[in-house]
Amino acid sequence: MRLDKYLKVSRLIKRRTVANDACDAGRVMVNGKVVKASYDVKVGDIIEIGFGNKTVKAEVTMILDTTKKEAASEMYKYI
Repeated sequence: MRLDKYLKVSRLIKRRTVANDACDAGRVMVNGKVVKASYDVKVGDIIEIGFGNKTVKAEVTMILDTTKKEAASEMYKYI
């Protein structure tokens, strides 16, 4: 699954366009490297997202194409 879609489906970022913009601006890193929105997310990847002065770090635990709001938090684990 593409990184921008994963961020939207997992609800780490609310909208896919915002996720795409964050990737283009270099605010999203996977396993310590800045990546593009087209990066293929795999289970076990460590995603870091820079939100202004705050950084969110999460590990991918599963990948689902669609999910309900309540189950979205099971797709990742905060580090």
